[in-house]
Amino acid sequence: MGDNKGLWLGTKPAKCGGIGRFLLVGLCAIFAATTVLTGNVYLATQAPHQRIPINAQEILGKCAALRQPAGPPADFGDREVSDRFEPGTNTTLIRNARLWTGVNNGTEVIHGDLLLDKGLVKAVGKVPRSLYAFLENVTVIDAKGAWVTPGLVDLHSHVGLLPLPSMRATFDVNSPNGPILPWLRSIDGFNTHDEAFRLGIAGGVTSVQALPGSGNAIGGQAFMMKLRKTRERSPSSMIIDPPHTLSTSGAQVDPSLPPRWRHMKQACGENIKWYGTRMDSIWAFRQAYNEARKVKDAQDEFCSKAEQGAWGSIEGKDFPDDYKWEMLVDVLRGRVKISHHCYEAVDFDDIVRLTNEFQFPIAVFHHASEAYLVPDVLKRSWGGTPAIAIFATNHRYKRESYRGSEFAPRILADNDIRVVMKTDHPVINTRYLLNEAQQAHYYGLPPHLALASVTSTAATAVGMAHRIGFLRVGADADVVLWDSHPLHLGATPVQVWIDGIKQLPEDVQVGTGKDDVAWKEVPRVPDWSKERNATWNWDGLPPLKGRNELGLVVFTNVRTVWTKDNEGEIKEMFAITGEKEELGTVIVQSGKIVCAGSVLSCSENFNSFDPHEVLDLRGGSIVPGLMSYGSPLGIEEIAGEPSTGNGALYDPFTGNTPKILGDTAGVTRAVDALQFRTRNALLAYRSGVTVATSSLSKTTLFVGPNSIIPGLSTTFRTGAAHALEGGAIVKDITALHVNIGRPHPIGGRNGRGPGASVSTEIAALRRLLLEGESKDTETGLWFRRAAEGTIPFVIAVSSADIMATLLKLKVDIEEARGTTMRMVFAHASEAHLLAEEIAKARVGVILIPSRPFPDTWDDRRILPGPPLTNDTALVKLIEHGVTVAIGAQDAWQAGNTRWDLTWAALESNGRIDEQQAYALASTNLEKLLDVRVPRDAADFVAYAGGGALSMSSKVAAVLSSERGMVEFVS
Repeated sequence: MGDNKGLWLGTKPAKCGGIGRFLLVGLCAIFAATTVLTGNVYLATQAPHQRIPINAQEILGKCAALRQPAGPPADFGDREVSDRFEPGTNTTLIRNARLWTGVNNGTEVIHGDLLLDKGLVKAVGKVPRSLYAFLENVTVIDAKGAWVTPGLVDLHSHVGLLPLPSMRATFDVNSPNGPILPWLRSIDGFNTHDEAFRLGIAGGVTSVQALPGSGNAIGGQAFMMKLRKTRERSPSSMIIDPPHTLSTSGAQVDPSLPPRWRHMKQACGENIKWYGTRMDSIWAFRQAYNEARKVKDAQDEFCSKAEQGAWGSIEGKDFPDDYKWEMLVDVLRGRVKISHHCYEAVDFDDIVRLTNEFQFPIAVFHHASEAYLVPDVLKRSWGGTPAIAIFATNHRYKRESYRGSEFAPRILADNDIRVVMKTDHPVINTRYLLNEAQQAHYYGLPPHLALASVTSTAATAVGMAHRIGFLRVGADADVVLWDSHPLHLGATPVQVWIDGIKQLPEDVQVGTGKDDVAWKEVPRVPDWSKERNATWNWDGLPPLKGRNELGLVVFTNVRTVWTKDNEGEIKEMFAITGEKEELGTVIVQSGKIVCAGSVLSCSENFNSFDPHEVLDLRGGSIVPGLMSYGSPLGIEEIAGEPSTGNGALYDPFTGNTPKILGDTAGVTRAVDALQFRTRNALLAYRSGVTVATSSLSKTTLFVGPNSIIPGLSTTFRTGAAHALEGGAIVKDITALHVNIGRPHPIGGRNGRGPGASVSTEIAALRRLLLEGESKDTETGLWFRRAAEGTIPFVIAVSSADIMATLLKLKVDIEEARGTTMRMVFAHASEAHLLAEEIAKARVGVILIPSRPFPDTWDDRRILPGPPLTNDTALVKLIEHGVTVAIGAQDAWQAGNTRWDLTWAALESNGRIDEQQAYALASTNLEKLLDVRVPRDAADFVAYAGGGALSMSSKVAAVLSSERGMVEFVS
């Protein structure tokens, strides 16, 4: 009968009985299985002299499994208990809710109840009492008509791979070991001690895709994770639907089960150019996929022969496989959802051709700044048009993103391309994923698609719609109860459930001031069709210069006007509060308000002039222009492109400054490096920010400050054409700046090494403030003025411990010199821990960012605010009498200043009113930085459609008496 590899068969079929019956029983089973699996003729009757391997059934089962499509088993919807259910979890009945289910492309809204049990959604809408009456522990929550949605899904996150606070030892996001690394797995570097889990849940985010970085063409395998830590506390236990290839128990997987979706990260463009050019990258892709195709073809050929019964032709051969390329073979078999980092038209064209050459689909293009400009290219992708995962307003941070647009989501949707909003955490804190959807809606994305972009569309794009992203029977019990309609700015979770388990504390006040019915409705937003069309027609770079009017302009239907009093404080000039009252009129001559009030009170002025322009504000408002601080606005055009900026500063702590400067610290002036008409500055201007203070200091997410002593800031008008235009430079030299802190964990100072020690920085500061340098040098002159209090001294510092040291230093310097310093703490993440002491020392604070983020060790002790804490850092500082303002770290963020003010007021639980909110980015900044704009020279901004802090409004015009004109910007 031969060896143990098989049974020698002659020209006659073997019989299951008679001689050798015992030996043939097993083989008959194999033959039967072969007939069932392949549908072929009884194999023993085929070619003579065949050896049937004893593992033939295993081989044929493996071959049959290759044709199984990925996804949940057919009976998945029938499950009664979630595999993630934790015993002891109460059943939860949410009653009287507005349920946004995600069904029907996000258009379905059900008024009713929601039952969560055994980690699953058990009923939606009408919940029969019989479903829960027999259960012992049922928590009943009356939603009182509030909105309930599925848990939010962030498809682009590095949670766990770049855990907070950032540390060099936990930077596990990219590999230096080559461009093609499909065998790497993000789960192998996933850190469970990440502050982002708690913060993300506080924003309603329940699931994320933990992606490897974009430093490799194929960075490795990604995993869909839930942010809830399990009792096991392991990364593996946080995975949603772990692929069968990820062994967690060592148990053999039933080959008849359909494979679960796998996920992989690919990238193209700038980020991988350290391995070569774009041409090198595409060749690396093609070479890798060609190797995978060879393996796939070999497998198919092997299986074809096995299924035809041609065992002799594969005798002694193993099933063709290559552990190195097995992931890409699965890609070619359509079992992998690829997330592809890609920005520009050239990159999309490259990758779309690649998909057609090797016939595999892309699930989602990420970042995709130019995707909206090339919809027809995207539609040529093999296997269907990918979804597009993008930022709302975070653009121009590198050359590839220069043409990114806030109108991209709407343009993509108009082209029937699915839109996903994402954070790229920690680039944007995953906690604020919903804000990306809110901004997309503000700029024109329909509300059902905006909500779907962070729930159902995202889940569907990565093959997880059977579990997450929807409220429907059988889905995972990941649910968020909101304090307002989720698309309202500042919408906050009242409670979050993951797998039916409650996640948020119950003793935090949420939703104060949101009792009005308007908070329950979809927020009304402006019409942006004109701007959207211009963006499309100008290939993503529409002109941003407005239309100037030098003469008389009349604004009608004005609801409120705010102005500045003689002390520079913002005051309400008039307001129409009743819905039936006649709205007001404002008359402007050469950019200056000459009358504001009722039509009757201004009629004399109105009739004595022939207005050049009459603009209906439709219940809008006129408010003093806002101010921005902290970013390199006006210093650079593209953050990641050195050729568009000022260049590197000399840092005396890392090397000697050139002798030609004649100055030890190399103190330089930002005014000398100003650029006007940068797109970030003009977009900020068109968003109501008319003045900005910028220094030469620059800090990015992955690299610490570019210098400990970045020099002297300047203040300028964001809408000015050039430095010689009247009023363009508000203040040549505004403040002296230093950066004090522990070394950045990743980039160090200037990205080089660990940087100077904190004690060294403080020692140098002490010496310079005590006239350690001659006043004939720039360093000596400006540090002397800072010590005397004739110029603000702004210290970028985050740690409360270092702030305490600086407060003591302030006392020492003032006692030694008999002066009073004008010290300001910027960034100041932990300032709330010293609120009383900072107030007593009469030190001001500029919070950057305005909503806290535990980026580094110095930032770790944040006060996160609702729904995690009742207080926010802003509230605590204000209540202790500290003069507080807010700023922005990146230039693109300046355009969102008014939303930061709105959010600050909403998070305060009624303790920051509208006047105080305006002051955070206007008069308070002016006081801290000693920017005294005369009342008659102040800029005003006209908002059409609502107040300055309302999502219903947009900037219509800027009134500038200093420049003698009104500029219409929309």
